[in-house]
Formats: sequence, C-alpha cells, structure tokens
Amino acid sequence: MPDSSKFLHPEAIKRISRLDLRARHIVEGFLSGMHRSPYFGQSVEFRQHREYAAGDDLRHVDWKVWARQDRLYVKQFEEDTNLRCTLLVDVSNSMSYGNRSLNKYEYGCTLAASLAYLVLKQQDAVGCVAFDSKIRAQVPIRSKRNHLHTVTQSLSVNAPEDKTDTYRVLKSVAESYPRRGMMVLVSDLLADYEGTLRGLKLLRKRGHDVLVFHVMDDDELDFEFSGPLRFEGLETLDALNCNPRSLRDGYLEALNTFLEQLRRDCAGNTIDYALIRTSQPLDAALAKYLSNRLGMHHRN
Repeated sequence: MPDSSKFLHPEAIKRISRLDLRARHIVEGFLSGMHRSPYFGQSVEFRQHREYAAGDDLRHVDWKVWARQDRLYVKQFEEDTNLRCTLLVDVSNSMSYGNRSLNKYEYGCTLAASLAYLVLKQQDAVGCVAFDSKIRAQVPIRSKRNHLHTVTQSLSVNAPEDKTDTYRVLKSVAESYPRRGMMVLVSDLLADYEGTLRGLKLLRKRGHDVLVFHVMDDDELDFEFSGPLRFEGLETLDALNCNPRSLRDGYLEALNTFLEQLRRDCAGNTIDYALIRTSQPLDAALAKYLSNRLGMHHRN
C-alpha cells in the first residue's frame, strides 16, 4: 500500500482545484493509512456501526458482523446520527496570507472540507459557518452524503475580504444552535483575544464540545525574514518599514506568550486546541479531530 502521507501534503493537495474532490482525496488517503498506525488501532470502527444497546431495534442488527465477531453491532442510518458538528471557518482578510503551497485561507477551507467529509462518512451530521466580521455563509446541519458539495460551495465562494469579529460571530452561533453538538473553529485567531475567548467560553457554557484548529503560516511562527522589508496590515492600514532581524527576538517572545496563554485558557475551559502549520500534512489535524470524536463517543 502506498504511503498515505502523499495524499495529505499541501503540495499534492494544491494540484486538486475542486474543494470537494480535495477533501475526498485527503480523507481516503488518511483512512487508508490508519490501520497501519498503532496510535489508532481499531478506532475507526464507529464509522459504520455502533455496539448494540438495550432497546435498539433488532431489525438494525448487522448479523454478518455478529457471525464473525460474536458481538452485536447496529447499522447506523443517516437519520440515526449521534453527532452534530458545525464548522466555523474564518474567511477574514488575514487568512489570505501565505507564500507556500496553500495560504491560510486555502489550508483552512481544505481542512474544514476534509472534516466535513469525515463526519459525513461517519454517518454523522455537519453544518458550516463562514465568517469574518459577520457570518458570510451558513449551511444547515445535514447528514446526507451529498451535503459535502453544499459545504464546499459555501467555502469556495467566500474569499477573504474583511476584518475579524470572532466574538460577534460566536455569540450569534451560540444563540442559533441550541442543540448540543461539536463546534470546530478554524482560524488564525488574529482578532481581539478577550472577545475570542469569551465567545469560545459561551459555546462551552451552552454545552457544546469545542475544538480550535489554530492555522498559521511558517512565516508567522518562525519569522525568518531578512533584509529591509515593509510589512503591511491585511486588516488595518498600518505599515512598518524595518529590519526584521532586529525585531525577531521580541516578536517571537510576544508570539510565544500569546500561544502559551491561548493553550492555558483553552485547557482551563475544556476546549481542545491544536496549532496547525500550513506547511504540515493534514493528518495531524484529522487525527486530533478523530481522537476527540472517539472521546465524545465513549462519554456518550
């Protein structure tokens, strides 16, 4: 079997222009390598069946599985979903940054589309919200397999164009989605920090499981610039002419302080957090989602 990582690398992904095909390509490649990884074991079992529980309709028992494994499993149908997942995707101007295979917007949308396909493949339900200073597109939560196209279409037509107002959007989402589910935020988090945290805590208070995929470019994390440069704001009119080497130590110190505070606040509020580089294959993000999904499944 070929190395599944080739399906997941940004350079390979870039060559597939349609977002729905890209998502299928990534997820199928990811799943093809899962059984070879000791980290996952048999964790993908729930995608098609769940264990029989007292009161389940015996007509839905998969007797072929019982014959092989001597354990009762129930076939799950589209209406029998046990997860409602909403993808909250930042399409603000700062997401347009990137000098490599995929910029943050392209990477974030690819990640969100891949998660949508994975959720639908699990026979769970997924919806999507694309936002900047306000909600730009909203796709209802559905579990039908052809729903992937609706999700990817909403992401594809929302190119970055405005500032970010995460609190306003998360507050609106918290009010619009009263039923508990999983909220997955995909963003560079370059917005008012206190507002973002307040919004995330509000989602937790309403009973949602919350995952944050913090998407950043290598330039932002490593600051490997040299020579005289002019930095221009993507969401402000500010500009700075400087020698970046003289700023590097101070910048990295401030960045690490921010990231450490973010990790601490997320952990303190039972919010799952993952920092994702746009140069990384997407398997880390998919694995993070799936391990959290399994944790929810076992808690339920």
